[in-house]
This record gives sequence, C-alpha cells and structure tokens, in this order.
Amino acid sequence: MATTIANLTAKADGSMEGVFATLRVNAPITVLPNANKSREDAPDFRVLNKRTGFEIGAAWNRVSQRSGENYLSFKLEAPEIGVVFGNLAPAPGGDENKKVILWNNPE
Repeated sequence: MATTIANLTAKADGSMEGVFATLRVNAPITVLPNANKSREDAPDFRVLNKRTGFEIGAAWNRVSQRSGENYLSFKLEAPEIGVVFGNLAPAPGGDENKKVILWNNPE
C-alpha cells in the first residue's frame, strides 16, 4: 500500500504547490523547475518550504524501466524526518492538476 506524503496542485508555469505532511511534519511546499540546472545529474526540480524558503528536497525526471513512462522521483530531507524518497502520481479524483507524492517504503 502506498502512503501519500504530499498533496500538490500543478501550475501553468510547471511549478507545483501544496502540503508535505507526515506524523511529525506539516509544511506548505513549492516544487519549482530548476532553471539553473548546470549538470546532467542535477535535480530537475527544487522543493522549498514556503514558510521558511529553505530547500527541503529535490526531484528528478525518470523513465520507468517496466512501462517506459516518465515520472518524477523525489528526495525530501529534514532533521525531523531524515531522508524520505517518493514518486509523483496523479491524485485520486481524475483532476489532471492534482498530484500526490507517494512514499517509497525502503522495506
């Protein structure tokens, strides 16, 4: 079973806004395209806490080896949560602008 750790709304400029929430964290976030990507392995997106402006993560464009479909792979990090990995998915309900980040349980 996948666990939702963020609810996001996609914006026309390619950014996303929403809330990152776990048992310990409830933070408004912005996911911004990385306009200053200087290397191939640099993140495609930066994740910022909207209250503090601090960068709390990043995301990379990936291609599924099984299906060949594109997706976003997230890495979020903060002292109170450690490192959390997740993938972007459509939110339930069918609205194309609504997205969720699903936690990748390492077990």
